[in-house]
Amino acid sequence: MPKQKNLVIVESPTKAKTISRFLGSDFHIASSFGHIRDLPKSKMGIDLEKDFQPKYVIPDKSRKTVNDLKKLAKNSSNIYFATDEDREGEAIAWHLTEILKSKPDKIKRITFHEITKEAIEEALKNPRGIDNCLVDAQQARRILDRLVGYELSPFLWKKVARGLSAGRVQSVALRMIVEREDEIKAFKSQEYWTIAGLFKKGHEEFITSLYKVDDKILKKFDIDKEAKATELVKGIKNQQYGVSAVNVKQSTKSPLPPFTTSTLQQTANRMFGYSAKKTMFLAQRLYEGIELGKEGSVGLITYMRTDSLNLAEKFLKETLAYLSDKYSDIVREETKRFKSKSKLAQEAHEAIRPTEISRAPEQVKDFLEPQMYKIYDLIWRRTIATQCQDAKIDQKTILINSQNDQFTFKATGQTIKFKGFFEFYKTNNKENILPELKKDDKVDLHKIKPEQKFTQPPARYSEAGLIKALEEKGIGRPSTYVPTISTIQSRNYVTKEDRRLKPEDIGILVNKVLVNHFPEIVDYKFTAHLEDDLDQIAQGKMKWVAAIKEFYTPFKKNLIKKEDEVDKKELTEEKTDEVCEKCGKPMVIKMGRFGKFLACTGFPECRNTKPVDGDGNKTEEEKTDEVCEKCGSPMAIKRGRYGKFLGCSNYPDCKNIKSIVKSTGIKCPECKKGEIVQRRSKRGRNFYGCDQYPDCKFALWSKPTGEKCDKCSSLMIMAKGGTTVCSNKECK
Repeated sequence: MPKQKNLVIVESPTKAKTISRFLGSDFHIASSFGHIRDLPKSKMGIDLEKDFQPKYVIPDKSRKTVNDLKKLAKNSSNIYFATDEDREGEAIAWHLTEILKSKPDKIKRITFHEITKEAIEEALKNPRGIDNCLVDAQQARRILDRLVGYELSPFLWKKVARGLSAGRVQSVALRMIVEREDEIKAFKSQEYWTIAGLFKKGHEEFITSLYKVDDKILKKFDIDKEAKATELVKGIKNQQYGVSAVNVKQSTKSPLPPFTTSTLQQTANRMFGYSAKKTMFLAQRLYEGIELGKEGSVGLITYMRTDSLNLAEKFLKETLAYLSDKYSDIVREETKRFKSKSKLAQEAHEAIRPTEISRAPEQVKDFLEPQMYKIYDLIWRRTIATQCQDAKIDQKTILINSQNDQFTFKATGQTIKFKGFFEFYKTNNKENILPELKKDDKVDLHKIKPEQKFTQPPARYSEAGLIKALEEKGIGRPSTYVPTISTIQSRNYVTKEDRRLKPEDIGILVNKVLVNHFPEIVDYKFTAHLEDDLDQIAQGKMKWVAAIKEFYTPFKKNLIKKEDEVDKKELTEEKTDEVCEKCGKPMVIKMGRFGKFLACTGFPECRNTKPVDGDGNKTEEEKTDEVCEKCGSPMAIKRGRYGKFLGCSNYPDCKNIKSIVKSTGIKCPECKKGEIVQRRSKRGRNFYGCDQYPDCKFALWSKPTGEKCDKCSSLMIMAKGGTTVCSNKECK
């Protein structure tokens, strides 16, 4: 009889492939392909009469996997569940235990923070049982979210529009975005002026700003009109100037902590424009394993869902040794450690770091896709920087006084005297070198420039900004940020405009309904309190049924009350003076899934509708010169879920539609025939491609300027801050 093997079950085939490198022939590695059991999609799946007991089902797509795993488990001597070390991973391991029904002494739970030989061997030496507290915490979150989603969403369908949804965390995120939009609309811009002076000393020029007038420090709004600025400029021009003070202050800059889930998402968004979803997708692949030629599949980073700032002692020693060998001038004398303020940090053992500090980004660059390389390089540099010395900076302030001491100009600059961790990880500290000046040196005023400015409203949230705000309020956890942001966009509550989150009409209305009628669902403190309860459950300090009951009982009572109180027409209809030209009945502004529109009150007998703008004002359908090829009527510009499109003006008799092609007027550099036009990807992202597609597949993610690169003749494209760069990634 053949010897029985040990079975190791993980979530993904990639992870299985990487682990198989480190285990011998007496181990069989299999994948569960993620969650293998879940609540049913078509119904609630929770027994409200029996302490919220969940009724799990095996989805059709998982049935073959379950059968395969059962066969393997039956013929295995031991079964090791090596799923991720967080709540989700623990729940997957528990579900597998329930499904496989193996003998308890065969079941062993192992966890590791990185997929390396040493970590896996150590885990196999120290197996444990399933942590039921972590499982309970995951179940409680799943049940809470299901109760809110499956009870509140139908309420929104009845009272607003079908297809809407409400979620425990997504509704709070939506509220934050809507409230920021309200701040922007309420903001009143205020005028102010600044006066810059360009001074010269010999051949050296340096820029200053007006700092004092008559020895009084200027406040932001002291120069609030052009007349004041003009008067000051007149007086400034007729003066001689000299240096009244030169102050040099030495300061130090400490390295930032290693990455957590949220700080990695925020930094990748800010530096590369990556969405949280893309960042986590790339990080997941780096964690599970990348093919490195002869080495095979190698896990390059530690687990990427974490709130911890801890770094393993062994890793810290290896990092100091690596730096001592190659960068002895900047290495710290002792290891630096960071403490996390997060309440969830006990669940994750380490921050996100490379599995081996000696594996520099340049060594793996040829094996990684460009975007993945950027993420690995970012993580490696941020981590190694933590064990480098502080940077030392000289901050210089120069004051320039007029001869009569009426005007004082100020220049500030800084010089990096010792790079320290800047060698690896740059921050916003840029050198601004001022000329060597001494007190009483004479300088010439070369140019004076008054500039009108206006205070700006707060910016809309970027994905990174929203994640940071959620984290600061204690809402959500590392595994929830990506699905939260994805959901509010997929429901059309929020769209991206210039990489920032803008609430749509339907999102504003849903938020209004929730704030007015279900305030606890969108209350920041209440939601954070629920997160704390989940943490308490994970630590075994609270029972999950009690936590859910405390939430659900008042929630359900209020829901029943609101079913009777809330009238759909009051929420979604607004009277107008408009009369339907087809049947003569009044028209009202209605709210649908994709925004406001004018509709005839004679519906369903009369289905006449008209577009309105964001403020509810009627907009005439914009006819075009294009003719509908199906019925011969003019095509008109209409607006739908994904923005403007061409639709037949004879709708609803003719339902022909087309996308609107926005041409850039730039000839395609690849086929030389077509023009580059703006298009929209399946995921709703704008890009620029040749209008001869599919014959020509030339495409760019950024808008081309029409100019060509001086070095390689590729098209130049728009980049951050209004700058332009070459579209050829190989061109520098």
